[in-house]
Amino acid sequence: MNVLFFRKIARKLTVIPLRKVMSFFNGLKEKKVFIKQYAHFVKENDRFSHMGFFPILNEKNLVPLDNHYFYHPVWAFRVIYNEIKPEKHVDISSVLSFVGDLSAVVPVDYYEYNVPDIKLDNFTANKVDLVNLPFKDTSIVSLSCMHVVEHVGLGRYGDDIDVNGDLKAADELSRVLARGGHLLFVVPISDSPRIEFNAHRVYSYEMVLNMFKELSLKEFALIPDNGVLKRNADPVMCRKQDYACGCFHFVKQA
Repeated sequence: MNVLFFRKIARKLTVIPLRKVMSFFNGLKEKKVFIKQYAHFVKENDRFSHMGFFPILNEKNLVPLDNHYFYHPVWAFRVIYNEIKPEKHVDISSVLSFVGDLSAVVPVDYYEYNVPDIKLDNFTANKVDLVNLPFKDTSIVSLSCMHVVEHVGLGRYGDDIDVNGDLKAADELSRVLARGGHLLFVVPISDSPRIEFNAHRVYSYEMVLNMFKELSLKEFALIPDNGVLKRNADPVMCRKQDYACGCFHFVKQA
């Protein structure tokens, strides 16, 4: 009976991925360390009348870093501040930390499908539908839309389902960009373009260029898989990527 029992357990264990088994035991080790440290801290604490639990167990050896969302705003900020130097910048739905920081050096008009409640000098926030922008043709000199278009039409953020929503958004960005104006555009890049519904689309380098046929490419920067920002990157690098970050600086001819 005991032999049969252990055979059943062994069969079940063989279908559990090794990484999950290791994660379980690593978790036990971290919890044991936490309990020991907590007990020591309680014993030594004489300054605070209350001490509760808020365990954070996975930040001992590495500061969390999302390469996409660290490097692409840094790239865009430097291009805008050092190269474009606009009197005002318009951003469509990019990461909030980027537009907030940028507003310290240039006035920013920020547009989002779900408008954040932000009060900040040199900063305005307004609602917009990226497939139907409320701007006149060729009216915006400095424009960005980064890590956004890949989501349009997938319903993830409450927008309507539209299989071609990303193409319509790209057309709108091209339409409103002024003659001689600059567009900073960022999307995931891979050698195997695909839709991962309803999270995002992943594009090839060539697909992005085809989305903006009316514009000229001034710079292509790449954040490779598990890599750092490469400015003026060779597009050939895209063929070796699974989920990289492509940063495109487009200009509309005057």
